[in-house]
Amino acid sequence: MPQLPRSRHRLTTALAALGLLVTGAAVETSTATPAAAATPHRILFDNAHAETAGNADWIISTSQPDPLGEDSSPSAETDWTGALSSWGVALQKTGNYSLKTLPSGSSLTYGGSGAQDLANFDTLVLPEPNTLFTTAEKTAIMNFVKNGGGLFMISDHTGADRNNDGEDAVEILNDLMTNNSVDSTDPFGFSIDSLSISSDYPSAISDSTNPVLHGSFGTVTKSLIASGTTATLKPADNSSVKGLLYRTGYSGNTGAFFATSTFGSGRVAFWGDSSPIDDDTGQSGNTLYDGWNDSGATNAALALNATEWLAGASGSGGGGGGGSTCTAAQLLGNNGFESGSSTWSASSGVITNSGSQSARSGSYYAWLDGYGSARTDTLSQAVTIPSACTTATFSFYLHVDTAETSTSTAYDTLKVQVLNSSGTVLGTLATYSNLNAASGYTQRSFSLAGYAGQTVTLKFTGTEGSTLQTSFVLDDTALNVS
Repeated sequence: MPQLPRSRHRLTTALAALGLLVTGAAVETSTATPAAAATPHRILFDNAHAETAGNADWIISTSQPDPLGEDSSPSAETDWTGALSSWGVALQKTGNYSLKTLPSGSSLTYGGSGAQDLANFDTLVLPEPNTLFTTAEKTAIMNFVKNGGGLFMISDHTGADRNNDGEDAVEILNDLMTNNSVDSTDPFGFSIDSLSISSDYPSAISDSTNPVLHGSFGTVTKSLIASGTTATLKPADNSSVKGLLYRTGYSGNTGAFFATSTFGSGRVAFWGDSSPIDDDTGQSGNTLYDGWNDSGATNAALALNATEWLAGASGSGGGGGGGSTCTAAQLLGNNGFESGSSTWSASSGVITNSGSQSARSGSYYAWLDGYGSARTDTLSQAVTIPSACTTATFSFYLHVDTAETSTSTAYDTLKVQVLNSSGTVLGTLATYSNLNAASGYTQRSFSLAGYAGQTVTLKFTGTEGSTLQTSFVLDDTALNVS
């Protein structure tokens, strides 16, 4: 029988006190969860697509695939040979990264048996590729990102065809995004402009919470263009795309010199010039420029923060794999709501022991909407899914009660979504409505294995129309991994 519209309800003082008593235990359980950060972030730098053609030298070391073969404990950029050695050495010195290079003559693969297969890495860096990726390579790259990998695309100005094969980095990276078998419909939400901008110092946007602009390697204020290009953003195609640094006089969807986006469970970064990553310490005979240490820019912080973000540092997303073992566990804190509002973030009154609805077990449950007036309620919890776990099943019991009489129109809805640490929606698992009304609870289950190695937020959003009530009642949630 449909419930009458409810008045706004709040947790009792006793429940609030109970929540305070159990908070410590909930934190202990969360802390015991295996963390992806325990495993070094694995970065693969591409050198299989003419990255050293002409006067370019976009490698971290001449020792390939393992730069440690040149110097196992580098302390200065000259300890490794390559114009990207400053980048590589800076990451190596933290102790949090494992770096490899895909040597010339190799191919990018995903799901194969090779040591440099993308499944063994968290991030792929493409530092101004100068040959087209094969069909198989494009499929590998796109699936790697879709399944949680990080992709760092670094372009150069149009016409920078260093090996004279008729293709430059602008064309090659645009071809990757528009001519692949996984998703060619503007998957990342931007295209690279066919421009050759001689010089500029693009400025960072004002966003104190952005982890790329304000990361552990420092604050980013400006970058450098020394013959480069920009990107045009298309948020209608991918709402997660965001410009972080812009060519002077540009903003919004045009003139983005550095941009980020997401695709599937993975993360993407774009940089419009290779000069900022050049440290002028490459192999003899190359014409290089020290953009890494340019006094008018903060290129080092930008490259390193972006690498950290792409790799999902501290378990914050992006990784394609991780630790070697997985302990079977249920990861959600306060999963039956018996500890009140602890662990969960919820709209006022959502977690309740009201007698107007019934818990599936225990006394408490989550009740979204049910007011018979325009309202949006939310319920969410962040959780880290260990990267070594191959099974991750998110489940909950749902009861939908409604006063709506339509058998065809969804007036009130409940969305179940997965978000990253920046609040970007990575996926919508399901949408329920007044049309799903039924007596009793029904268990709903979803696989989150594709988010292994990431910290994600599981979020319920209930949206109710302006007249008849619909109640979305949840209990006994779980995220079981093994």
